[in-house]
Amino acid sequence: QVQLVESGGGLVQAGDSLRLSCVVSGRIFSSHVIGWFRQAPGREREFVASARWNDHRTYYADSVKGRATISKDKAKNTVYLQMNSLEFEDTGTYFCARGTSPYDSFTVWGQGTQVTVHS
Repeated sequence: QVQLVESGGGLVQAGDSLRLSCVVSGRIFSSHVIGWFRQAPGREREFVASARWNDHRTYYADSVKGRATISKDKAKNTVYLQMNSLEFEDTGTYFCARGTSPYDSFTVWGQGTQVTVHS
């Protein structure tokens, strides 16, 4: 059974950086996409970034473009989300998920890691 475990969240100041990690246990097929989403209190979950497992294509939400970088270490079955110049609006629970297309069709989710940005 596939499991995703996020880590790396924390309490930071605006302008700081964080790197989130998502370790995937189980099989990742070449057709899979690993994505990052976030959910702020009282708001719906939103797409942040995703990466195709089998090539270098990556996708970003406009709200994080230029501040976020998604990368992967296939030897470690780990996907990272580097977030720079954090803003108060980046606060939320960050989830990673496995799917088959860049923006939707994610069916396996981790439990999330909390990111809190103080302005």
